[in-house]
Amino acid sequence: MPDPRRALVVMGVSGCGKTSVGEALADHLGAPFVEGDALHPAANVARMAAGTALTDADRWPWLSAIAARIAAESAPVIVVSCSALKRSYRDLLRAEAGRPVGFLYLHGSEAVLAGRMAARTGHFMPASLLSSQLATLQDPRGEPGVATVDIDAPVAEVIAAAIAASDHLP
Repeated sequence: MPDPRRALVVMGVSGCGKTSVGEALADHLGAPFVEGDALHPAANVARMAAGTALTDADRWPWLSAIAARIAAESAPVIVVSCSALKRSYRDLLRAEAGRPVGFLYLHGSEAVLAGRMAARTGHFMPASLLSSQLATLQDPRGEPGVATVDIDAPVAEVIAAAIAASDHLP
């Protein structure tokens, strides 16, 4: 019998709307939402706030913390925001989450992303790091268990598309 539990990871570069979409999706599903950024070690947040891009070595403990949080969740479905920029990062989440993991990739042009980052306030990630995130991103389209949602639309439409796409994920 297949595992009835699952995790949905709302992924993409900074500014794509992971938190807004993830919170709405979790609300729709009656599932808990975990803000992946909240699981970053303080040193990672300080590096990013200072305009320094994270390295793989910086990200591995954070990704393991996200996977552990997913594995510890007792609810049948959990929604998590996480950039999950590289295939190896997504593979770690798949391997360590203790349940099937589906990824909702929020995709947008650099211009749309930069505009969103410039408009937000109170976030530690400066817009200057967008180019490093885009350079690190390994496009997940075509991987099993990944659905892509285009973010170049009003937020309500992006959320509706994400909810519809989530029905087709593990």
